[in-house]
Amino acid sequence: MMKFSLRHNNFNVLDLDKSIAFYESALGMKVERLIERETFKLAFLSDGHTAHEIELTWQRDRVEPYALGDNETHTCFAVDDYDKAHEKHQGMGCICFENVDMGLYFIEDPDGYWIEIVPEKR
Repeated sequence: MMKFSLRHNNFNVLDLDKSIAFYESALGMKVERLIERETFKLAFLSDGHTAHEIELTWQRDRVEPYALGDNETHTCFAVDDYDKAHEKHQGMGCICFENVDMGLYFIEDPDGYWIEIVPEKR
């Protein structure tokens, strides 16, 4: 039987520096490596304790925001201190949806991608 393992999710971004700053501030992620080519730049960010990364792709010629449409695809992060994370994200003004009954909320990155935040122990 083949074994697959999750490695990264990709987000296309309009301003790479702004997006990196958001992921560092909001989620404590750090850039692990950068790949730069003539027409694009990739930044791979890590949470420092899992193998899963976020890949941010910046296209040199892109000037208009990406149309995300009605696709409800998202990435989910579990956090060990949910209340502290919620307070931080509320202060950043990036909470875009909250479901108190389900004990989760979403934050929105600079390009409009939604990221689900859940407590580590549910």
